[in-house]
Amino acid sequence: MPPRRRPQFTQENIDQQLQQIHLLDPQSSSENLEQLGPIIKQIHQNRQQEAYLRTVQGLIESKDAEIERICGENYQDFISSVSTLFTIKSYTKNLRERITTLDGNVAQVGRGLVEKKRALLQSKKTAANLDEAIDNLQACLRVLDVVNRVGEMVQEGKYWSALRSLEDIQSMPPTSLSQTPFFQHLLSSLPSLRGQIKDAVTASTKQWLLDIRNISGQVGELAFEAMDVRVKRWKTRRERDPMLRSTRVGSAVEWVTYEKTEFDALNNENVTVDFKPLYQCIHIYTALDSLDELRKSYQADRKAQSDLILPSPLSISALSNLLNEISGYFIIETHVLKTTGTFRSERDVEELWDTLTGRLTDLIDYALKRETNPDEFSKAKELLIGFAMTMEAYEYNTTNMYAFILLLFERYASLLEKQFKKRFDDILLQDDSTPMQVDSAQERDAVFEVVWISKSEREELLRAPLPLVLPWSQSFYLCCQSIHTFIERFYQFVDGVSQHQRNVDELLGKALDSLLSTDISENIARRLATTSTLTQIAQMVTNLEHFQVACTEIEGTIPGLKAAQSSFASTISKSLARITSLITSKLDDFFELSEYDWTPATRESAPSVYLYELFNWLTTVLDSLVIKDNYKNEAYQGAVNYIASCLMDFLTGPNIPMINENAISNILVDVDFLEEELKGIGRGHSTSAFAELRSTTSITLSDTVQDYLVPSIRQTSYSAVKPKRLQALLDKLAKFGGSCRDNPSREKGEKRRREAEAVGRLFPGESR
Repeated sequence: MPPRRRPQFTQENIDQQLQQIHLLDPQSSSENLEQLGPIIKQIHQNRQQEAYLRTVQGLIESKDAEIERICGENYQDFISSVSTLFTIKSYTKNLRERITTLDGNVAQVGRGLVEKKRALLQSKKTAANLDEAIDNLQACLRVLDVVNRVGEMVQEGKYWSALRSLEDIQSMPPTSLSQTPFFQHLLSSLPSLRGQIKDAVTASTKQWLLDIRNISGQVGELAFEAMDVRVKRWKTRRERDPMLRSTRVGSAVEWVTYEKTEFDALNNENVTVDFKPLYQCIHIYTALDSLDELRKSYQADRKAQSDLILPSPLSISALSNLLNEISGYFIIETHVLKTTGTFRSERDVEELWDTLTGRLTDLIDYALKRETNPDEFSKAKELLIGFAMTMEAYEYNTTNMYAFILLLFERYASLLEKQFKKRFDDILLQDDSTPMQVDSAQERDAVFEVVWISKSEREELLRAPLPLVLPWSQSFYLCCQSIHTFIERFYQFVDGVSQHQRNVDELLGKALDSLLSTDISENIARRLATTSTLTQIAQMVTNLEHFQVACTEIEGTIPGLKAAQSSFASTISKSLARITSLITSKLDDFFELSEYDWTPATRESAPSVYLYELFNWLTTVLDSLVIKDNYKNEAYQGAVNYIASCLMDFLTGPNIPMINENAISNILVDVDFLEEELKGIGRGHSTSAFAELRSTTSITLSDTVQDYLVPSIRQTSYSAVKPKRLQALLDKLAKFGGSCRDNPSREKGEKRRREAEAVGRLFPGESR
């Protein structure tokens, strides 16, 4: 590429440009350097002033040569031209000097101007750099302020705002700051800041978990109290409406009629559980895409807290506080489950519930393993029922809890039965077997509210004047009172348990049947064996009769008392047998005083003296017994049967070796007396006891043994006669005849012997 041609300047151009130069503007107070700028720029293009001057001088010399040539040709003109040229030369010289001076001035001014321009440019560059630096510093300060505010927000618990601030920093539009090492360092520190926010919100949640653990017991207690109010309200309503008595709190009927009052166990005047720390933590972890980590951590923490709830071993006295804490724990879990979406697993909560309640029942079972007081079981049951109903309201499955209560109930029932066995034993042991007396209507009504008696007897006693002597003794009243208490405590244990109601009724029926038959009836039977007072035995009979009525009344609502009914009937029979036994024992005393002559020479026309005393005693004793007429009839019948048996034993027993017909006749006189007396007191039906004695003696006195040997006559006329006894009587008569000295008596005795043998041959296998 050829070198660039330097521009050529003619004199005219130079003059023209020089004339245009005005270093000083008379109108301006400052130098006019702007006009000089272009010329200086042209003159100093290559920064060599000398080259430029040589060019100008060469041009002038060229002009001089040309002028001389022209002058030679045109002398005159030349002279004039020379003159002109000298003038020009002088001017040029002056111009050169002026230019030189100007060049020096221009150079001097140019250097200052350049320095000023350079300084100005440098100042502008520096100012621009300063502005940029200030802008960057301000941007940095704003970012640093945001970072600093992040720390303050973390301390103030504004975790979400802090996280949003970090997101704002990261999402800033590209600026000059974005490429700086400072900003890159700041961006690299954002994960650490996020970690600080995460750690802070995690610590806040950990503290919240500790706080709710400490407050869970109070939450559960308030929930228990709210359920207790609801139970009492429903109980009052059940008492007013008989149709609702079989329903319980939580049943469909109760839910329909429940006037729900909003009570939040987590937010009330006594306690407030703030779930904000958990919600905030979930929000932060979700934003950090770490929710699974939080979920696992929360699950592990709550599992650990549930493990710490149950003490080992468990004291029943601490059961109330323990159940409060468990209730509060799961009430909080229910709220978390319902308000955090999918954060909490319903299955995990159910597994926690099943595990914790399973361990709870095991601990309670172990704590009650050696317990002998049923009241402790009752206390545990009341707490467990309240716990189950409370947790049912929060939709927890309590089937296993109710099943455990029923298991406790079986043990409770066994202990309760033992407790009441002792109570019945004490009542019967302290009973004086005398009729109970009430002096006022209030006392009478109080007794009637307790005892079970028939409607007719109740009405009869209500019509009787006060003070009133009741048919039963104190033991019957106290036993009825204890039975009421037993039934009440029995059902009280399963109150609120809707499952297996039939099994409960059956278990109660068996328990009552055992108590009534074993601990009342058999206890009375044992006392009979040691009681010798007929009035006391008669009172026992009356009590037993009323116990029978009580069984019938109770069985209307609680079936299964068949054994008790049978036991009381059996004990009544034993009582009557005991009465008969005591009477016969006394009759024996009378018979020991009988002093019969079994071979008298003559017959008596009046009964034996001892019979008067015997019969008077018998009627006095039996008529004084406060028992039913049918029982008195049985007692009379037993006594008469015994008298007949004793008289028959005189005639046919082995104690009397021989007897004559006069003695038989005297016995019949005594029998006639007894029959007349019995008929006189309205007990004529008892005389049937003497049928065998009369038939047996009539055969010997009427001498009709041969007729007796005839089967048809024996079956129709002598069915009551026992062959062996007739044979024994004939033997005794034969012995008496054989002992006589007169022939007629001896012959008659021999006849009796043959008749005895004949009767014995006909019936060899019969017993007396």
